[in-house]
Amino acid sequence: MSKSDTSHHDERIANMSFASVYPHYVTKVEKKGRTKEELHQVIEWLTGYDESKINALIAQKVNFKDFFASAKLNKNAHLIKGVICGYRVEDITNPTTQQCRYLDKLIDELAKGKKMEKILRQP
Repeated sequence: MSKSDTSHHDERIANMSFASVYPHYVTKVEKKGRTKEELHQVIEWLTGYDESKINALIAQKVNFKDFFASAKLNKNAHLIKGVICGYRVEDITNPTTQQCRYLDKLIDELAKGKKMEKILRQP
C-alpha cells in the first residue's frame, strides 16, 4: 500500500462529523495564541463557508463527505502541499480525504504561527 493510498480510512473520514472535530480545531489554534476568527477565515478561504454557514453545518452535524460536497473549494487549494498525519496531501487520491487533509494542513499552519497570507496561499 503506497502512502497516497488512504482507502483504509477514507470511509471513516468521510463519515466523521465536522461538529465532532471542530472543537479540537478551536482548541488547537487557541492553545497556540490564534483566534477562532482566524480559524473561520481559514475555513472560509478553503470552503467558501462564512461563519453562519459553519455554525449551521455544525448544528446539522454534517459529515465531512457532505461538508466538502457542498463547499466551493478555493481555486488555489491545489497549492496546499506537505505532510499531514503521515500523508503527503498533494498525493492523496480520494477527494474527500484530500480536502479534509487540506483543512488539517491549513489549521496546522495556523497553529504553528504562519502568517495568514502564507496560509491562504496569497502571492
